[in-house]
Order: sequence, then C-alpha cells, then structure tokens
Amino acid sequence: MASVDLTPVSVRTSPLRRLPQLFGGLALYGTSMAMQIRATLGLDPWDVLHEGLTKRIGLSFGTITAITGVAVLLAWIPLRQRPGVGTVSNVLLIALSVDAALALLPAPTGLVPRGAMLVAGIALNAVASAAYIGARLGPGPRDGLMTGFARRTGLSIRLVRTSIEVAVLAIGWLLGGTVGVGTVIYALAIGPLVQLFLPLFTWSAKTRDAALCG
Repeated sequence: MASVDLTPVSVRTSPLRRLPQLFGGLALYGTSMAMQIRATLGLDPWDVLHEGLTKRIGLSFGTITAITGVAVLLAWIPLRQRPGVGTVSNVLLIALSVDAALALLPAPTGLVPRGAMLVAGIALNAVASAAYIGARLGPGPRDGLMTGFARRTGLSIRLVRTSIEVAVLAIGWLLGGTVGVGTVIYALAIGPLVQLFLPLFTWSAKTRDAALCG
C-alpha cells in the first residue's frame, strides 16, 4: 500500500472540507472510547498505562492522563512533528464527546452484546482516527507520536501503531493496570485498521481538485 502524506497543512486551505472532518472524527473517537468502556471487556492500552501510573503515583486518572499527554508531546521534538489546530482540538473535543456518549450509552448485559459493542467501538475508533488524522490539521499527542515515528523511520503506520500500543500495554500491565480481552484485541487490531482507512480520509491537493471539478 502506498504511503499517504500526513504533514499538517494550514487550516486556511479547504477549511469547509477539513474542519468538519476533524471535528466529526474527534467526536466519533470519543464515542468509540465510551463504547469500549461500556463493553467492560478491557481498557485500551493507553488507559491501562494511565491506570497503572495512577496506582503507583497516587494522582487522579485525569491528572495522569494530562501528564502523559505532555510527556508524549515532548517526544515530538526529536521527531520534528508539528502540532496544529487538531492537536488542541483533540484534547478538548474528545473529553467532551466521551462524557456525552457515556451519559447516553446504556451498559449492555450479556457477553454477546458486550462483545458486539467492543468490536463496533474498535472499528469506529479506527475510522475516527483516520478521519481526524487525515484532515491534516495536526494529530493528537499520541497519534502524532505514531505518525512522527512512521515518517522518520519509513515504517508503515500499521507496524508503528501496533508496536506503540503493545509497548504501552506491557508497561501499563507491569505497573498494575487492568488488562482484558478487549485490550489485546485493540492493541493488535487498531494499527492495521487505521492504515486501512487512512487513504480513504486523508486530504490532499488531489482531493481538493476533485472536489472543485465535481
């Protein structure tokens, strides 16, 4: 599969096409997180790490999440990854959408409904990630780590994302974070799924020209 260009592009370029994609992707990402939480079959790898650090350090889950986000942003420096409006929007909109979705989504009962919600949540997470990353308005802290490594090393998004998720999961588990079957499925599936959907959502000059011609 050919690589896609994920370098951030000015918000002034095709804002009517890209801003709705960014905001919609972030809202769906928060919804997908809520679906995985409601399934109660295991946290995603980053939240396993956050929970493990919370147990070890004693700070609140939200505080640990914020500290981790800042640490990840510092890791952008050697990768020469550039933030954008999407980086700030990531922090704000995902927090709002996940809270709203948790308030609206009922918790399923029974293993089959919970499994279905987990699978749907992971699939939606991949589509949402591809949508807001593909808008090229700046990825979130953790996704920027993925795209930065992929660009600097020449490795595929699939391999880089899966490697990061597995590494984060292992550290979180060693620190005492809760791991379930959903955690393992997410860690192994999210990289290939994001790479699958990225070409469908990534904005480019060709995308703009096609829209103008249409």
